[in-house]
Amino acid sequence: MARSVKQRKPVSSAGGGRGSQSVYQKSSGQRSHPSPWRTLGWVAAFSGVSLVSAFAGMTFVLMSPFQGTSHRQDLSWLERMAREFQYGMSRPVNLLVLGVDNVLDAPEGSAARFRGRTDTMLLTRFNPENGTITVLSIPRDTRVEIPGYGTSKINAANVYGDVELTVRVVSETLNYTPIDRYIRIDTRAFRELVDLVGGVEVNVPKRMVYTDHTQKLYIDLQPGLQTLNGEQAEGFVRFRYDELGDIGRAQRQQMLINALQKKLTNPILLTQLPKIYGALQKYVDTDLTFAELMAIAQFSLRIPPENLRLILLPGHFSGEGYEASYWLPDYDRIDRVIAEHFRDRPSKALDHPWKETGTLRIALQNASGRREAARDMADLLAHYGYTNVVIAEDWYQESPETEIIAQQGDLRAADTLRSTLGIGYVSANSTGVLSSDITIRIGRDWAAVPH
Repeated sequence: MARSVKQRKPVSSAGGGRGSQSVYQKSSGQRSHPSPWRTLGWVAAFSGVSLVSAFAGMTFVLMSPFQGTSHRQDLSWLERMAREFQYGMSRPVNLLVLGVDNVLDAPEGSAARFRGRTDTMLLTRFNPENGTITVLSIPRDTRVEIPGYGTSKINAANVYGDVELTVRVVSETLNYTPIDRYIRIDTRAFRELVDLVGGVEVNVPKRMVYTDHTQKLYIDLQPGLQTLNGEQAEGFVRFRYDELGDIGRAQRQQMLINALQKKLTNPILLTQLPKIYGALQKYVDTDLTFAELMAIAQFSLRIPPENLRLILLPGHFSGEGYEASYWLPDYDRIDRVIAEHFRDRPSKALDHPWKETGTLRIALQNASGRREAARDMADLLAHYGYTNVVIAEDWYQESPETEIIAQQGDLRAADTLRSTLGIGYVSANSTGVLSSDITIRIGRDWAAVPH
């Protein structure tokens, strides 16, 4: 028998000021296609959030007032856009991102098109206080309790109870974290977006071949650095048939988040926005307002790549005794991630189980091109008291600079290691070794360090 899903208790929340109250209220009125302004906003915010799906939005009460808006019909599209970019964000907000599988039998233009399983699920925090965007990837196979339906994979919530149930399940799984708005997008939009921006440059780590006739997905990618078109990029992020399964896909999504962010922050993109709007509007379902989208757009376009933090939901693969293959949440670690990255007033002294250096789980990936680099670094770390160190498989491409990856979102531990080593840079993403707290991807700069 599988273990029962851990029951969560509500906690008072500083994020969004909503405490243990309902974290979501559906806006009144009928759904409609977004206006050009609405699509402009989510395309811009898309650059800082995801490349497989759109972003989820924010509540209008968090927006600073807009000054001097003019909607005169004689203004050009870009002139009106520039005026609307005077919107701003007044405090941090949490947003839900849902990329939905294609519902093949849904009537064209119907709401049923967005009732598929959520192929991508991201909780995103826009934080104007420190100028960061934090994205928490929630694997589609995460084992959760869905109210009224029992234990299941989290990607089924959207099928069972539409977006309202999905938001509830995500919030409860993440220690009742407030969620302000959502955006759902048919994953077919991703292909068109990548094609419209001229493709994205990615280093494909391995040969990828797979065919899914049901979803009309045909993947055939060669390894190496290349520019992927829309169809290829979708295949890159949706490919699951390797040793990491759904988690490997979440890691590749994060790789493409960075690639697409760089592409979409190019000012030349502004001239293509009307075309992008026309192509993508039919794929989006959202409860965002015009003001919210403009605020997100303005904020996202100003965020440098190093201020984009990518975190994977802490957990581990299920073993024998389960009726299906699951990602089992590690609730203690989830609580620490939420407290550190998704609360308005994070604790200044979070208690980590790896507080002493000897218990910090460190994985070394050699990307230096020098065979003994990982062993040399392990010896140096042991000298400073870091004894829980493993040497993982070499990274698939060389890197000029060492990257210290906060695999579980612990930036303070990563910063401490950087000070110890005296080289490299810190990043928050989950492309490292799953079982580690910190993954050090050793670059060629390590050769200059005396050891």
